[in-house]
Amino acid sequence: MDVYRAKTAGFCMGVSLALQKLNTALERKGGAPETTRICTLGPIIHNPQVLAEYESRGVVCVKEAAQLHPGDVAVIRAHGITRQVEEQVKQSGADIVDATCPKVKKAQLSIGRATADGATLLLFGEADHPEVRGLVSYACGPAHVFGTAAELESLHLAENKAYVLASQTTQDRQIFQEIVEDLRTRIADLVVLSTICDATRERQEEARNIASCVDVMVIIGGRQSGNTRRLADVASLNGIDTYLVERVEELAAENFSQKNRAGLTAGASTPKSLIDAAHLWLQSL
Repeated sequence: MDVYRAKTAGFCMGVSLALQKLNTALERKGGAPETTRICTLGPIIHNPQVLAEYESRGVVCVKEAAQLHPGDVAVIRAHGITRQVEEQVKQSGADIVDATCPKVKKAQLSIGRATADGATLLLFGEADHPEVRGLVSYACGPAHVFGTAAELESLHLAENKAYVLASQTTQDRQIFQEIVEDLRTRIADLVVLSTICDATRERQEEARNIASCVDVMVIIGGRQSGNTRRLADVASLNGIDTYLVERVEELAAENFSQKNRAGLTAGASTPKSLIDAAHLWLQSL
């Protein structure tokens, strides 16, 4: 089978930086007291294989700041955390290593500045996603999170109030632009923040282009990864079979028996080794 592999598949800059910081913390542990723990506040990234590897190296994933001890090294996840949780981490006595993706950090600070006068934040994203919770915490006024245009439509927006529109960094840029155009016809005082990262846009555009010229698409990545799920959404819009799997072993050969060309891409948290394995498997069909 011919395989069209996305050049952008795999780790983005933010993920690479976060893992570099975690690796550095592990390396420095050798000179620290034996009781020192290397902890991440929530999963450092959304990929189960990567998380399992770090767990085998002694990294502890804690769910909340209350689980941290004085002297721990607390690595803040790539998705960032809320301002309130960050304050709790500081009060815990742990040493903080901020591995928040620079694009996420920029979005947090932009939201803080844009809403400083109390403007209402309208955030396009997944309400239960850790990045979104962090972004909302930087709003200085009211905040509403919506995942679809229909959800936005259901919100009562006053014409005489100021609004700031922003997005989770991994959302679909095309859909966001449609939302922008709609809101500009409804709200006079609207500030739009460009918070979708270029890496996300490039990956989605490449997935869309590949899907237009193949018979089937395979997306490799963690199911908890928002950007991975959106790659699958983008690819499936072309009307072809699209499989989102965490490992190549989840794929079934019979699903590809009538296919000649397969597209392959992966989420921004997916290691190259998993993408390579999928590539070899597809080529062998």
